[in-house]
Amino acid sequence: MERQTMPALEALMDAAWPAPDREDSGGWVFRAAGGVTQRANSVWPRSEPDGTLHQRMAMLRDARAWYRSRRLPVIFQVFDDFRSAALNAALDEEGFTRQSETVILVRDAGAETAVPVAAPDAGVTLSAEPSDEWLRLWWSVDGRGGEEPLATARTILEGCRSVYALVRDDDGLPAAVGRLAVPPVGEVGGLYCMATRPDARRRGFASRVLGSLLREGDALGIRSYWLLVTAANAGARELYARSGFTEAGRYYYRQERPKRHLTGC
Repeated sequence: MERQTMPALEALMDAAWPAPDREDSGGWVFRAAGGVTQRANSVWPRSEPDGTLHQRMAMLRDARAWYRSRRLPVIFQVFDDFRSAALNAALDEEGFTRQSETVILVRDAGAETAVPVAAPDAGVTLSAEPSDEWLRLWWSVDGRGGEEPLATARTILEGCRSVYALVRDDDGLPAAVGRLAVPPVGEVGGLYCMATRPDARRRGFASRVLGSLLREGDALGIRSYWLLVTAANAGARELYARSGFTEAGRYYYRQERPKRHLTGC
Protein backbone atom coordinates (compact mmCIF):
# COMPACT_ATOMS: atom_id res chain seq x y z
CA MET A 1 0.00 0.00 0.00
CA GLU A 2 1.51 3.30 -1.04
CA ARG A 3 0.41 6.77 -0.03
CA GLN A 4 -1.38 7.30 -3.34
CA THR A 5 -3.83 4.53 -2.43
CA MET A 6 -4.83 6.16 0.86
CA PRO A 7 -8.42 6.95 -0.23
CA ALA A 8 -9.05 3.23 -0.74
CA LEU A 9 -7.45 2.44 2.60
CA GLU A 10 -9.60 5.08 4.30
CA ALA A 11 -12.72 3.34 2.95
CA LEU A 12 -11.48 0.00 4.31
CA MET A 13 -10.83 1.58 7.69
CA ASP A 14 -14.35 2.99 7.74
CA ALA A 15 -15.80 -0.44 6.89
CA ALA A 16 -13.72 -2.11 9.59
CA TRP A 17 -15.00 0.22 12.32
CA PRO A 18 -18.54 1.04 11.18
CA ALA A 19 -20.51 3.67 13.07
CA PRO A 20 -24.13 2.54 13.59
CA ASP A 21 -25.42 6.06 12.90
CA ARG A 22 -24.10 7.73 9.73
CA GLU A 23 -25.06 10.12 6.95
CA ASP A 24 -23.33 11.11 3.72
CA SER A 25 -23.46 14.88 3.37
CA GLY A 26 -21.91 16.31 0.23
CA GLY A 27 -18.81 14.14 0.38
CA TRP A 28 -18.38 14.32 4.13
CA VAL A 29 -19.57 11.29 6.10
CA PHE A 30 -21.06 12.06 9.50
CA ARG A 31 -20.61 9.17 11.94
CA ALA A 32 -21.97 8.68 15.45
CA ALA A 33 -22.01 5.93 18.03
CA GLY A 34 -23.15 7.55 21.23
CA GLY A 35 -19.67 8.93 21.90
CA VAL A 36 -17.97 5.49 21.90
CA THR A 37 -14.51 6.01 20.31
CA GLN A 38 -13.42 9.09 18.38
CA ARG A 39 -13.29 7.14 15.11
CA ALA A 40 -16.97 6.19 15.21
CA ASN A 41 -18.01 9.71 16.28
CA SER A 42 -16.16 11.81 13.75
CA VAL A 43 -16.60 13.35 10.33
CA TRP A 44 -14.78 11.45 7.62
CA PRO A 45 -14.07 14.00 4.86
CA ARG A 46 -14.20 11.36 2.17
CA SER A 47 -14.07 13.98 -0.58
CA GLU A 48 -13.57 17.69 -0.32
CA PRO A 49 -15.90 20.16 -2.09
CA ASP A 50 -14.58 21.81 -5.22
CA GLY A 51 -16.40 25.02 -4.40
CA THR A 52 -15.60 28.08 -2.31
CA LEU A 53 -14.83 28.61 1.34
CA HIS A 54 -18.49 29.63 1.66
CA GLN A 55 -19.56 26.15 0.57
CA ARG A 56 -17.17 24.49 3.01
CA MET A 57 -18.48 26.64 5.87
CA ALA A 58 -22.05 25.69 4.92
CA MET A 59 -21.05 22.03 5.19
CA LEU A 60 -19.48 22.74 8.57
CA ARG A 61 -22.75 24.30 9.75
CA ASP A 62 -24.55 21.13 8.67
CA ALA A 63 -22.04 19.04 10.62
CA ARG A 64 -22.52 21.16 13.73
CA ALA A 65 -26.29 20.79 13.53
CA TRP A 66 -26.06 17.01 12.97
CA TYR A 67 -23.78 16.41 15.94
CA ARG A 68 -25.60 18.91 18.16
CA SER A 69 -28.81 16.93 17.67
CA ARG A 70 -26.97 13.90 19.06
CA ARG A 71 -25.34 15.86 21.91
CA LEU A 72 -21.88 15.16 20.52
CA PRO A 73 -18.94 17.46 19.77
CA VAL A 74 -17.86 18.04 16.18
CA ILE A 75 -14.71 16.00 15.49
CA PHE A 76 -12.99 15.48 12.14
CA GLN A 77 -10.72 12.56 11.29
CA VAL A 78 -8.17 14.38 9.14
CA PHE A 79 -5.58 12.50 7.11
CA ASP A 80 -2.20 14.17 7.03
CA ASP A 81 -1.60 14.79 3.32
CA PHE A 82 -2.08 17.45 0.66
CA ARG A 83 -5.80 16.68 0.27
CA SER A 84 -6.48 18.11 3.74
CA ALA A 85 -4.81 21.49 3.28
CA ALA A 86 -7.97 23.52 2.60
CA LEU A 87 -9.96 21.74 5.32
CA ASN A 88 -7.17 22.25 7.86
CA ALA A 89 -7.05 25.95 7.02
CA ALA A 90 -10.80 26.25 7.65
CA LEU A 91 -10.60 24.30 10.90
CA ASP A 92 -7.63 26.39 12.05
CA GLU A 93 -9.71 29.49 11.45
CA GLU A 94 -12.54 28.00 13.51
CA GLY A 95 -10.21 27.09 16.39
CA PHE A 96 -10.39 23.29 16.15
CA THR A 97 -7.78 21.47 18.23
CA ARG A 98 -5.42 18.74 16.97
CA GLN A 99 -5.19 15.56 19.03
CA SER A 100 -4.58 11.80 19.03
CA GLU A 101 -2.05 11.67 16.19
CA THR A 102 -2.21 8.14 14.78
CA VAL A 103 0.24 6.31 12.54
CA ILE A 104 -1.10 4.08 9.73
CA LEU A 105 1.15 1.05 9.26
CA VAL A 106 0.99 -1.48 6.42
CA ARG A 107 2.51 -4.87 5.70
CA ASP A 108 2.30 -7.39 2.87
CA ALA A 109 1.45 -11.01 3.61
CA GLY A 110 4.53 -13.20 3.87
CA ALA A 111 6.86 -10.31 4.65
CA GLU A 112 10.13 -11.16 6.34
CA THR A 113 9.86 -10.31 10.03
CA ALA A 114 11.65 -10.69 13.33
CA VAL A 115 8.43 -12.01 14.89
CA PRO A 116 7.63 -15.58 13.73
CA VAL A 117 4.15 -16.20 12.32
CA ALA A 118 4.56 -19.61 10.69
CA ALA A 119 4.02 -22.08 13.55
CA PRO A 120 0.51 -22.38 15.06
CA ASP A 121 0.26 -21.22 18.67
CA ALA A 122 -1.95 -23.59 20.67
CA GLY A 123 -2.10 -21.08 23.51
CA VAL A 124 -3.96 -18.49 21.41
CA THR A 125 -7.72 -18.92 21.02
CA LEU A 126 -9.26 -17.67 17.77
CA SER A 127 -12.98 -17.05 17.30
CA ALA A 128 -15.37 -15.39 14.86
CA GLU A 129 -17.09 -13.39 17.64
CA PRO A 130 -15.76 -11.47 20.64
CA SER A 131 -16.25 -13.51 23.81
CA ASP A 132 -17.20 -11.79 27.05
CA GLU A 133 -13.63 -12.32 28.30
CA TRP A 134 -12.20 -10.81 25.11
CA LEU A 135 -14.47 -7.77 25.34
CA ARG A 136 -13.80 -7.08 28.99
CA LEU A 137 -10.02 -7.29 28.69
CA TRP A 138 -9.98 -4.97 25.67
CA TRP A 139 -12.43 -2.58 27.33
CA SER A 140 -10.41 -2.52 30.57
CA VAL A 141 -7.40 -1.28 28.59
CA ASP A 142 -8.91 0.92 25.86
CA GLY A 143 -12.52 1.50 26.85
CA ARG A 144 -14.36 4.39 28.47
CA GLY A 145 -17.58 3.92 30.42
CA GLY A 146 -19.77 1.11 31.69
CA GLU A 147 -22.09 -1.52 30.25
CA GLU A 148 -24.01 0.67 27.79
CA PRO A 149 -20.91 2.01 26.00
CA LEU A 150 -19.48 -1.52 25.98
CA ALA A 151 -22.64 -2.77 24.25
CA THR A 152 -22.22 -0.03 21.63
CA ALA A 153 -18.59 -1.05 21.17
CA ARG A 154 -19.70 -4.64 20.54
CA THR A 155 -22.09 -3.38 17.86
CA ILE A 156 -19.21 -1.56 16.14
CA LEU A 157 -16.94 -4.61 16.29
CA GLU A 158 -19.58 -6.98 14.96
CA GLY A 159 -20.39 -4.65 12.07
CA CYS A 160 -17.49 -6.16 10.11
CA ARG A 161 -16.46 -9.78 9.68
CA SER A 162 -13.54 -10.35 12.03
CA VAL A 163 -11.27 -12.84 13.76
CA TYR A 164 -10.70 -12.37 17.49
CA ALA A 165 -7.58 -13.65 19.28
CA LEU A 166 -7.07 -14.17 23.02
CA VAL A 167 -4.05 -15.54 24.87
CA ARG A 168 -3.96 -16.52 28.55
CA ASP A 169 -1.19 -16.28 31.13
CA ASP A 170 0.15 -19.21 33.17
CA ASP A 171 -2.73 -18.82 35.63
CA GLY A 172 -5.31 -19.17 32.86
CA LEU A 173 -6.34 -15.50 32.95
CA PRO A 174 -6.82 -13.50 29.73
CA ALA A 175 -3.53 -11.65 29.14
CA ALA A 176 -3.84 -10.07 25.68
CA VAL A 177 -6.32 -9.76 22.83
CA GLY A 178 -6.48 -8.53 19.25
CA ARG A 179 -8.86 -8.33 16.30
CA LEU A 180 -8.38 -8.87 12.57
CA ALA A 181 -11.10 -7.06 10.61
CA VAL A 182 -11.84 -8.49 7.16
CA PRO A 183 -13.92 -6.00 5.13
CA PRO A 184 -15.99 -7.53 2.31
CA VAL A 185 -13.94 -5.91 -0.48
CA GLY A 186 -10.44 -6.74 -1.59
CA GLU A 187 -7.92 -9.02 0.06
CA VAL A 188 -6.92 -6.63 2.81
CA GLY A 189 -7.22 -6.99 6.58
CA GLY A 190 -7.00 -4.50 9.43
CA LEU A 191 -5.56 -5.20 12.87
CA TYR A 192 -7.39 -3.54 15.74
CA CYS A 193 -7.91 -3.72 19.51
CA MET A 194 -4.42 -4.92 20.34
CA ALA A 195 -4.53 -4.76 24.14
CA THR A 196 -2.49 -6.38 26.91
CA ARG A 197 -3.39 -6.46 30.60
CA PRO A 198 -1.06 -3.94 32.29
CA ASP A 199 0.54 -6.47 34.66
CA ALA A 200 1.11 -8.92 31.78
CA ARG A 201 3.08 -6.60 29.52
CA ARG A 202 6.60 -7.26 28.20
CA ARG A 203 6.07 -11.03 28.40
CA GLY A 204 5.48 -11.73 24.70
CA PHE A 205 1.70 -12.00 24.80
CA ALA A 206 1.07 -9.22 22.27
CA SER A 207 3.55 -10.80 19.84
CA ARG A 208 1.72 -14.12 20.10
CA VAL A 209 -1.64 -12.49 19.42
CA LEU A 210 -0.27 -10.54 16.47
CA GLY A 211 1.48 -13.58 15.00
CA SER A 212 -1.66 -15.72 15.29
CA LEU A 213 -3.85 -13.09 13.61
CA LEU A 214 -1.37 -12.65 10.77
CA ARG A 215 -1.16 -16.40 10.29
CA GLU A 216 -4.96 -16.70 10.23
CA GLY A 217 -5.20 -13.80 7.79
CA ASP A 218 -2.70 -15.44 5.46
CA ALA A 219 -4.79 -18.63 5.60
CA LEU A 220 -7.89 -16.60 4.66
CA GLY A 221 -6.12 -15.26 1.57
CA ILE A 222 -5.38 -11.78 2.86
CA ARG A 223 -2.54 -10.27 0.84
CA SER A 224 -1.86 -7.10 2.84
CA TYR A 225 -2.62 -5.62 6.25
CA TRP A 226 -3.00 -2.26 7.90
CA LEU A 227 -2.68 -1.38 11.54
CA LEU A 228 -3.27 1.82 13.53
CA VAL A 229 -1.17 2.93 16.49
CA THR A 230 -0.91 6.23 18.32
CA ALA A 231 2.26 8.14 17.47
CA ALA A 232 3.18 8.34 21.16
CA ASN A 233 3.11 4.56 21.70
CA ALA A 234 6.79 3.82 21.08
CA GLY A 235 6.68 0.29 22.51
CA ALA A 236 3.86 -0.87 20.24
CA ARG A 237 5.45 0.78 17.21
CA GLU A 238 8.67 -1.13 17.88
CA LEU A 239 6.76 -4.43 18.02
CA TYR A 240 4.98 -3.68 14.75
CA ALA A 241 8.21 -2.65 13.03
CA ARG A 242 9.76 -5.99 14.03
CA SER A 243 6.65 -7.63 12.56
CA GLY A 244 7.27 -6.08 9.14
CA PHE A 245 4.97 -3.05 9.30
CA THR A 246 6.04 0.26 7.77
CA GLU A 247 4.44 3.69 7.90
CA ALA A 248 2.05 4.62 5.09
CA GLY A 249 0.47 7.76 6.51
CA ARG A 250 -0.95 9.51 9.54
CA TYR A 251 -4.16 11.08 10.72
CA TYR A 252 -5.30 13.05 13.74
CA TYR A 253 -8.57 14.25 15.17
CA ARG A 254 -9.61 17.87 15.06
CA GLN A 255 -12.20 18.76 17.66
CA GLU A 256 -14.14 21.94 18.11
CA ARG A 257 -13.29 23.73 21.32
CA PRO A 258 -16.23 23.89 23.74
CA LYS A 259 -17.65 27.38 23.92
CA ARG A 260 -17.73 28.90 27.38
CA HIS A 261 -21.09 30.20 28.53
CA LEU A 262 -21.15 32.97 31.10
CA THR A 263 -23.40 32.33 34.08
CA GLY A 264 -24.64 34.49 36.91
CA CYS A 265 -24.94 38.26 36.87
